[in-house]
Amino acid sequence: MTSRELVKRTLEFASPERIPRDVSILPWATLNYPEEVKQIQDDFPNDIIGAPPLYTEVPDTVIQAYAPDGAVYGLSPFVDLWGCRFEKTVRGVIGEVKEPLLKNWDDVDKLRMPNEFLSLDVEEVDAFCRSTDKCVRGPALTVELPRPFERLQFIRTTENVYLDILDQPEEFLILLDKLHQFYIKVLELWARTEVDVLWFMDDWGSQSSLLISPGLWRKLFKPLYKDYIDIAHQHGKYALFHSDGYILDILPDLIELGLDAINAQVFCMNVEELGRRFRGKITFWGEIDRQHILPRGSPDDVIGAVKKVKEALYQDGGVIAQCEFGAAAKPENVRLVFETWDRLSPPR
Repeated sequence: MTSRELVKRTLEFASPERIPRDVSILPWATLNYPEEVKQIQDDFPNDIIGAPPLYTEVPDTVIQAYAPDGAVYGLSPFVDLWGCRFEKTVRGVIGEVKEPLLKNWDDVDKLRMPNEFLSLDVEEVDAFCRSTDKCVRGPALTVELPRPFERLQFIRTTENVYLDILDQPEEFLILLDKLHQFYIKVLELWARTEVDVLWFMDDWGSQSSLLISPGLWRKLFKPLYKDYIDIAHQHGKYALFHSDGYILDILPDLIELGLDAINAQVFCMNVEELGRRFRGKITFWGEIDRQHILPRGSPDDVIGAVKKVKEALYQDGGVIAQCEFGAAAKPENVRLVFETWDRLSPPR
C-alpha cells in the first residue's frame, strides 16, 4: 500500500495497514538540530509531503527567503509580498507584525493583493504529484495559503483586528471580503492540480478558550471556511484545516461543513472528550503536546501521550501520526514519538 493509499484509507476510516506519518519540521529545528532532523527524516519518512512553490511570476528570491536559513527566519525584519513587515527576536521563527500595513480605512481599496501567487505552474505541480507515491498537500506553506484571520492581523495588527471584529465597520467587512475572494482564487487554482489535499489555516485558540466568541466566529469566518472546503470537495480533494489552541467550541461546526481532517493542539483540550464526541467523524492530523511533553517530557510521558491519542481517537483510521519539531522540542522526544507510533502499527 502506497503512502497516498494509506492516507486516503485513514481519511475515509477504511482500516489502513498502518498509521501514516507526518514529521513536521520547523525551521527552528533545522537550524538548531540539523543532524538530528536528517536522521529522524531518514528513519521515519513522511507519508505526506507539501507541494513545492512552483510559480512563474514569484521571484526566486522570495521563495528562497522562506527556506529554513532564508530571510523570513533570520533576525532581520522581513517584508512579505503583501507589504507586511515582520520583526524578529528568535532565529528560526517568523516573528510578529508590530505596525499595521493598513492604518487608515481610507486606504482599504489601495491594498496590494499579491497576484504573483496566482501564477501557479499547474503542469509542473502535476508533474511533481505524478513523480511520487506520497500524499501531496497544497498550497505550498512557504509562500501563501488561505489564512484570513491571521492575514487580517498581519495587515492591521492583532490588537486592531479584535476591535475591528467587535465594531465591524464597513471597511473591515470590505477588507475581509477582499482577502476571501483572493483566497478563493488561490484555492481554485490549486484545486485544478493533482494534489491530494487542499489545506488552509488560522490559529483560533488561546490555551483554554476561543479567541473570539463562537457566535462571532460563526457569523464572520464559518462561511469563508465553507467555501474553502466546498472547493476541495468539488474537485475531489480532501480538506485539511490547521488551528492552534483550544478550539473545542467550533469543532462541531467544522465537522458540519464536511472538513476531512483537523491539525490541532489536542492536548490543549481533553483528548478523551475529543474521542467521545468526534472519533470516527473527522481525522485528527496529530499532534503530541509541544508545550510540555516534547520540550520537557520523560520517555514515559512521550510514550503515554502517543498511546492516549491512539486509544482515544483511532477508529479504523482517523489518526495521522504527526508532531511538530519546533521551538524548544527535544530531538530525542520527537524521535520517540515516531518510534512509539511505529510500535502501535498495525493498529488492529
